[in-house]
Amino acid sequence: MLKRVFMAPDPGRVRLRFAARAVLGISLAVVVCGLAGHSLAGAVTGGLAALLALFTVTDPTVRGQAVTTALLPAVGLPLLAVAAELHDQPLARDLAFLAVVGAGVYARRWGPRGHSLGVFAFMTYFVAQFLHATPGQLPELYASVLLSVLAAAVVRFGLWCYERRMPPAVVPAPPGGTGLARITTRQAIQATAGAGFALVVGQLVSGQRWYWAVGATWWIFVNTTSRGETLVRGFRRFMGTVLGIGLGLFVALPVHGDAFPTAVIVAVSVFGIFYTAAVSYTWMMLWVTLLAAMLYGLLGVLSPELLALRLVETGVGALGAVLAVAFVLPVTTHSVTDAWIQRALRCVHACTAETAARLAGTEGADPSPKVAELEQLLARVRLSVAPLVHPLNPMLGRKRRARRVLGLLDDCAREIRGLVAVAADPEASHDARLAAACWRVEAAVEALTGGRDLPVRTAPAATEPALAHLHGLERALAELAAPLRAPSGSPLVGA
Repeated sequence: MLKRVFMAPDPGRVRLRFAARAVLGISLAVVVCGLAGHSLAGAVTGGLAALLALFTVTDPTVRGQAVTTALLPAVGLPLLAVAAELHDQPLARDLAFLAVVGAGVYARRWGPRGHSLGVFAFMTYFVAQFLHATPGQLPELYASVLLSVLAAAVVRFGLWCYERRMPPAVVPAPPGGTGLARITTRQAIQATAGAGFALVVGQLVSGQRWYWAVGATWWIFVNTTSRGETLVRGFRRFMGTVLGIGLGLFVALPVHGDAFPTAVIVAVSVFGIFYTAAVSYTWMMLWVTLLAAMLYGLLGVLSPELLALRLVETGVGALGAVLAVAFVLPVTTHSVTDAWIQRALRCVHACTAETAARLAGTEGADPSPKVAELEQLLARVRLSVAPLVHPLNPMLGRKRRARRVLGLLDDCAREIRGLVAVAADPEASHDARLAAACWRVEAAVEALTGGRDLPVRTAPAATEPALAHLHGLERALAELAAPLRAPSGSPLVGA
């Protein structure tokens, strides 16, 4: 786990810049709230608003990111008011919370912007429970949110907008469908059911900190699609919380809320959240748990008993998510994994066709965007297959096949990247052998995605770089046929 975080590739130091900018943006937001004379509750609210503005907004273009950031207060402030007004009405408060959970998950059907606004809406309602916000605090909390989102925007789009020098991110569209066939609809119902369980049981465990259980259920559903993904994420969240509580006992408790060391540890925690989020959910949750412990230290309520309670509530939330995905409109790992693999293979087809057009001299042909899309699709395949390759998965046959598929898909991506690099050379030429090899690759993808048998063929040795990459693609696609299908013809996860 340590190797995965600290030795993970970071092309262009994007993760490093992402984390460093977050520390700068959140620090500026908290300082601005302090200069405005806000209380500790206002500063905490502002810091969280800045964190979410910098973390959850993932539109593919800078312009889209700016629009989504500007919309965050429009979603968050009304819910902050609702939570404060319902502070003394437990039943109405709880029902409203469940409605926010369902709406926040359902909003993912509108892509990255819907996801960002849904997360901000949930967390705004959550922080009102965390701080026990009352109507009298609303003016200050409103000002904190507005000032902090503005501070985060100044840092992100003014002082340090490294995205302007990068190509637009490619965000794969979520799986489609209508009604209950749409995964986001099913997940919204699942999340609401799981949160309902967590809310009831969480309140039986603690009448004050029950919202931790609801928060655990919510975050387990974030960025997951299938039952298997959700189960793995729940396990990782619980493990991260355990590790974070252990670290909190040695770090947060001795600090006792002292301002300077708390500020330093909070900054380190924020950096850790942003730096590890892309590579390890367990590590990210470790830093989130330490951050929460430091905030409770500032509020003067931190104790070993409180940390133990957080662990119990997290377990309740994880159990709620597990029960929801297992029994409420389950979305199988089989169906989701198959869909993402099919989309990745079709993207290989598109990359090959666009590269062939580029080599043939077609004006405007550019395979680079397709390659970027392929990388994103392969990331989704890895996330979907994670339950099958998890160390605790007892089904060794499926595990071996899943690893084989991942390895061959990575081979495809490597050959595609090499082929595109060759095509980018203005001296590269197109001949009949290249055209034939491209056609064979496209035919192989069509056969794989259509369930047909691939023709048996041994590619000859090639010295030309483009042909070598194409023959590598042919080999990888031919070898993919066996693990993608069981002897009975069923796909990867169905065997």
